[in-house]
Amino acid sequence: MSTKKGLDPIPDCKRFTGYKPCEPYKTCPCDRPVSLGHKILIVNLDFIGDVLMTTAMLPGIRRKFPVSTVHWITKRNALPALEHNPYLDCVWEWNDENRMILQAMRFDTVLNADKNQNSCAFVQTLSAGERFGFGLNENGAIVPINPEAWYNYRMGLDDELKFKKNKRTGQDILAETWKLDYRQDEYVLELTEAEQEFCNDYRKQLNIRDTDRVVGLNTGCSTLYPLKKMTVEQHVLLIQGIRSRAPDTRMLLLGGREDAERNREIKKQVGEVVSETPTDEGLRRGILYENCCGLVVTGDSLGMHIAIGLKKYVIAWFGLSCGSEIELYGRGEKILSRLSCSPCWKKTCADPQCLERLNLDEMVSLVANHP
Repeated sequence: MSTKKGLDPIPDCKRFTGYKPCEPYKTCPCDRPVSLGHKILIVNLDFIGDVLMTTAMLPGIRRKFPVSTVHWITKRNALPALEHNPYLDCVWEWNDENRMILQAMRFDTVLNADKNQNSCAFVQTLSAGERFGFGLNENGAIVPINPEAWYNYRMGLDDELKFKKNKRTGQDILAETWKLDYRQDEYVLELTEAEQEFCNDYRKQLNIRDTDRVVGLNTGCSTLYPLKKMTVEQHVLLIQGIRSRAPDTRMLLLGGREDAERNREIKKQVGEVVSETPTDEGLRRGILYENCCGLVVTGDSLGMHIAIGLKKYVIAWFGLSCGSEIELYGRGEKILSRLSCSPCWKKTCADPQCLERLNLDEMVSLVANHP
């Protein structure tokens, strides 16, 4: 508890704002403050899937700092992924106003997951006892802040290490970067009772019984990497194969706003054997539609990370991206390209064999043989 001359003590309390009491007619300070403890800021602005994967660090942070206040700053599109997260005290949208507020605060620990200039520059403007992850040097180049971040840093500079030698998951590497103990902690993606009820109601609308096998086909991916999604024709063949091998399987088409047209085309070609889920209702509702499935077939995409966070069985295929970095927690199978040029992380390719030679029969078998 701090004091200022002529003022009552300023409480060490998470709920204290200095503006009004945390409850109506309550007087500050009260006799039941909630200690701030170790004050932590997580900086993670990159892809929403990466934000979900980073939530797996939260249990380790809590083990290291049992009494703590955890803040997280991210971009607006990722905010729904952090809703109802029990480990977080405050989630900030990445904007000028919130950056100004955070720069006026002091943190005991700042944890930066991003290797981009804006995150790295921001981290170096903060008042902090210690920083882990990445910052900028005087030339504007991204650099590791702490020794434990070096392996993570080299992954971005050494293609042989990233594409061929590395066998560690992204969570393992980030835990080392942030100097946390790695215990294969799960993603933290929480649904409310109301959200669970929405899922139950939606399944009823589709006449899906509790005993039905429900497979979600996540058809999309980031527009930055179009080769991370199968073609319409491949999805049609996959659906027909599943229908032939496991005729009682219920199938849902999943995806974002950018996938609406291709999902309609898939549905048009296969008919009533699949159901389209809405793609224009926002991230949180998309998570709920995916939650209606027990198994999800997907490329390396946000949909894959959502499925992992929801603890679904995942059949994930990898062509241009690195399957070794993905942790399925024993609930799934990876279909990896055997081409010498894969992975490569190319945004375009004149001859995308890793996509064209994707083994659809293997996917069908994995779906059909899953209980």
